[in-house]
Amino acid sequence: MRDSDAGPARPTRDAAPTIDDAEVGRIFREESGRSVATLIRVFGDIDVAEDAVQDAFALALRKWPGEGLPPNPGGWITTTSRNCAIDRLRRESRGHELLREVAVLRRGDDRPAQEEAGSVQDDRLRLIFTCCHPALSTEAQVALTLRLLGGLATYEVARAFLVAEPTMAQRLVRAKRKIKAARIPYRVPQARELPQRLPPVLAVIYLIYTAGADSPAGQNASDILCGEAIRLARLLVSLMADEPEVAGLLALLLLAESRRHARIAADGTLVLLRDQDRSRWNRAMITEGQAIVRACLRGNRPGRYQLQAAINALHADAVSMEETDWSQIVALYDQLLSVAPTPVVALNRAVAVGEVDGPAAALALVDGLDLDGYHPFHATRADLLRRLHRPGDAVDAYQTAASLAPTAAERDFLAGQAERLSDVAGLDGPWIT
Repeated sequence: MRDSDAGPARPTRDAAPTIDDAEVGRIFREESGRSVATLIRVFGDIDVAEDAVQDAFALALRKWPGEGLPPNPGGWITTTSRNCAIDRLRRESRGHELLREVAVLRRGDDRPAQEEAGSVQDDRLRLIFTCCHPALSTEAQVALTLRLLGGLATYEVARAFLVAEPTMAQRLVRAKRKIKAARIPYRVPQARELPQRLPPVLAVIYLIYTAGADSPAGQNASDILCGEAIRLARLLVSLMADEPEVAGLLALLLLAESRRHARIAADGTLVLLRDQDRSRWNRAMITEGQAIVRACLRGNRPGRYQLQAAINALHADAVSMEETDWSQIVALYDQLLSVAPTPVVALNRAVAVGEVDGPAAALALVDGLDLDGYHPFHATRADLLRRLHRPGDAVDAYQTAASLAPTAAERDFLAGQAERLSDVAGLDGPWIT
């Protein structure tokens, strides 16, 4: 009997509880990245790996709802996918050649795969670095990471980024062709390469989260992307526990996610940080994120994700805007500017300066930044101008910000601020959501 066919033909009294199709899909999304990564190592072909895992998914949809969940779902998926790949390749002429090349040995889940030399031996880690190879464009890195490691279907990736499914499918095809044509290695970089290769990996996971948090495609797309980013960050932490910036990224995402749902009111309107109902913040995520921050900041000079996490930890610690430790936040932004001297970091620092030294000091800093196409820049200027009793200039800045905002909630909020300010003073507080 083949491994993939193991198990009782029908549920017994001691069988695992039956599950529905949605639960099968959830488990596959969580486990398929490991199987895809293992099959890429075994067969050396991304398409073969993807097709085999999809075949295993179809088989699970037929078997699991009636027979119950296998004892080791992840192992079942990998074994079944490997068997599906072998069966498919045996039916194809090119598959005969591939099977001869890789000399695949049938083996059970309990036999460990031969490991390559390197500091970390995990197929998923190899796949992360392959997906985020600098030879690929950023959009290709993001799409491949979500498709291969996140387990998202092509239409889900396309929907999340508001492009047509055929367009996203072509991006994925081109990226996979690039990997093959450029002979991008499927391996973990050597220790000496990590300082250059790790930042793009972290940046892709962070980009997935921010794309979800700011997604104009709706709540479902936001939840999928933000959830996948956190899951991928957890995966990376489990594989690279000795890298403090990896832990810092996870802490940052947890702390940002803890208040994401409080940013939008029930009617879909935007809620600034000052006005958020802090009882809606996820305290479990805050506790976990703050614990990670405390642990990773004990080491050497912190990197950009650790510092951003520390800033978010201070926000999460405060019971109100007024009781936020803004001086400490400014100090952390000073450190962040030294390691990531970008205009966006400088803008966020200026907001904190405005809370310590007043709006005039903040506006002087903001007006020196080149961020004309960035809507938070104009929103920040608008708030500072309002606080300086320059309503006409503030209305213009709010309107510019509204015209650049990516989501309906932000556009409606900013346009509403401009309209209200035409008659009366606007709301207090900096532009932080």
